[in-house]
Amino acid sequence: MWRNVLRKTTLSSGELEFLTWRRGYSSSTSGHPARRFAAVWGNGDFGRLGVGTLDSQWSPKPINCSSFHHQSLKSIACGGAHTLFLTETGRVYATGLNDFGQLGSSDPIKYSREPIEVLGLAKGIVHIAAGYHHSCAITVDGEVYMWGKNSSGQLGLGKKAAKAVHRPTKVECLSGLTIKLAALGSEHTVAVTDGGEALSWGAVASGRLGHGLESSIFGFLTSSSEYTPRLIKKLEGIRVKRVAAGLLHSACIDDLNLSRYCRNWVFVCVWG
Repeated sequence: MWRNVLRKTTLSSGELEFLTWRRGYSSSTSGHPARRFAAVWGNGDFGRLGVGTLDSQWSPKPINCSSFHHQSLKSIACGGAHTLFLTETGRVYATGLNDFGQLGSSDPIKYSREPIEVLGLAKGIVHIAAGYHHSCAITVDGEVYMWGKNSSGQLGLGKKAAKAVHRPTKVECLSGLTIKLAALGSEHTVAVTDGGEALSWGAVASGRLGHGLESSIFGFLTSSSEYTPRLIKKLEGIRVKRVAAGLLHSACIDDLNLSRYCRNWVFVCVWG
């Protein structure tokens, strides 16, 4: 018999939530591998739910596996009005609003009601993250690709980069570093290396990047944005394990066993 077993719940930002279930044969009937799929609910504007309509869903609604070419899902990430999906085979799909290219499609579409594959990612992807209008994918060897809105340098591509990037673009400034995960806020990004170092870039306002208040001799902020990744020096000596990014603030926790702080405590740091 078929069984649906609740495996993981992820609460996203804004109006969209995801529930990941594992669907498969019970152990008493068949040895066929289980396949993980997604169920979605909430506001359906711009097709952010990926179920083929713009209707809101008031209870969990599964997404058809054919949308991902019948591949099992590994993780999901919710942005402002778009959603990313990562399959077990390392392929990325996106649905929802595309006003700044956050779906990773060069086609001139305003939004997509169903998941479309994000092309231009040559290597297998192991981690995805979604911000309000931008997106991120990290490869198996720690390279970072970003796309979408770039008005405040949140893609980390440099000051001369376009204000909207429609295809995944490698963050060259991170070459030589192995990035393990990232978190995307409204207009900023925070990432963690395999050595537990935290970097951030994008909009500076409200201190969300964690670099402190830097003013010129006239009392004005030296810059409103960081256009390339910058090490958060205040976290030196702390081996960061997880990061999170909100609208105007950020947070991290340390690796309990590897930081210099007392091992009887979990170090939590917030800024912004």
